[in-house]
Amino acid sequence: MSIELPAAIAAYFDADGKDGAAIARCFTPDGAVKDEGQFHRGHDAIAGWKAKASSRYNYTSEPVAVRRDGNRLIVTARVTGNFPGSPVDLRYAFTLEGERIALLEIAP
Repeated sequence: MSIELPAAIAAYFDADGKDGAAIARCFTPDGAVKDEGQFHRGHDAIAGWKAKASSRYNYTSEPVAVRRDGNRLIVTARVTGNFPGSPVDLRYAFTLEGERIALLEIAP
């Protein structure tokens, strides 16, 4: 399924599971990710978070739906890989600032 996403969000999913530095470049300099109850703020922290997650599991994420919720875009993605419970649909709540991601919250 092809879903039209803003450039920063499309770039995030293109690099997901592969390149922590490329993921970090999708964010504003003080952008943040909330995943599994933890906040990761700034490019270095975001790159480290993604590198750690990518080293633990091999996975792919494919956006399957998108909707607007106020100033956020909620993308549902099917995540498939070598982790317990695979595949799983996760909700990625993106808040954009200009052409970059200011905040990403990931939840089941």
